[in-house]
Amino acid sequence: KVVHDPLGTGLIIGAWNYPIMLTLGPLVAAISAGNTALIKPSELVPTCAALISRLVPQYLDQEAFAVVEGGIPETTEILAQRFDHIFFTGSPPVAKIVMAAAAKHLTPVVLELGGKSPAIICADANLGTAARRVAWGKFFNAGQTCIGVDYAIIEDSIYDEFLDRLTHTVRDFYGPHPQQSPDYARIVNRDNLDRIQGLTEGQDIVVGGDADPDDLYLAPTILRDVNPESPVMQDEIFGPVLPTMRFSDLEEVISFINAGEKPLAQYIFSSSRKKQDQIIAETSSGAVGINDTLSQILIPGAPFGGVGQSGMGAYHGYDGYLAYTHRRTVLSRSAAVDPPVRYPPYSDLKAKLTGWLL
Repeated sequence: KVVHDPLGTGLIIGAWNYPIMLTLGPLVAAISAGNTALIKPSELVPTCAALISRLVPQYLDQEAFAVVEGGIPETTEILAQRFDHIFFTGSPPVAKIVMAAAAKHLTPVVLELGGKSPAIICADANLGTAARRVAWGKFFNAGQTCIGVDYAIIEDSIYDEFLDRLTHTVRDFYGPHPQQSPDYARIVNRDNLDRIQGLTEGQDIVVGGDADPDDLYLAPTILRDVNPESPVMQDEIFGPVLPTMRFSDLEEVISFINAGEKPLAQYIFSSSRKKQDQIIAETSSGAVGINDTLSQILIPGAPFGGVGQSGMGAYHGYDGYLAYTHRRTVLSRSAAVDPPVRYPPYSDLKAKLTGWLL
């Protein structure tokens, strides 16, 4: 039989963009498999970190679960300790530090990262639906979503029409003054706001571009005809800026995607099953959404995880349980009968019998 053994004590390093879900979600998986855990919430959301620090000992066994608050020094000290499993959600550069620390003890890891997840809009797509779902997938939580749309690559024949629909959709969602919309989020801090706004410099801004640093507000922004070599296309944006580009054939799109790192998600908008299958078969990503964005994370039984620079390992549902267990094979045989054919000395007859049995 195969038994599932708990790995032991896990370290969970949470993220700031969805600080409850991305910290307690892995904890649920750890508990389901019978593990203990040390939890390190993100220091960029101190209120949520303090809440987790207060609630965990209130509801969980303090001998089995603990929370450590703090920044880089505390995390560095924690990573110097030996754990049986490490779960990290964040950026690839920090993930490399985590993985290097884990390697010293051959500790298994799950790394939930990100990347430049594209939205591919083909001419045969339902453009109205595509515009709404791309806008939602980009500007939800002000673009601070690991599986959010990073950029849109649009078939040339419908480029102008789609941009027009996208612009109107943003105004429909958030009104003429998005800063006043109760549905539009803020950037986590000033450093990130300055970084994201800097990516728009020198770009052709279709809509948005304005900011209010005191309010940590950066408008939903759409960029037109972005140069693939520009800074905004080099790293994950993680903010409400949507670069758009054109393509003329699918091979061009596939080559462009494959020239970069493997993203956490990619979104295909097309009514053609052939095109959908071709893109899926010839590219690699953590997940794929066809004619939709973000919704794959809502499927309870579906594994969630990246590939390459977008992460390794998976969790959610049963996959979370598996991530925190060792599958151990247990063989049990009767001792009453013990044929001598397995034991030396080996004869030609034993070899023939063994060959026949196998």
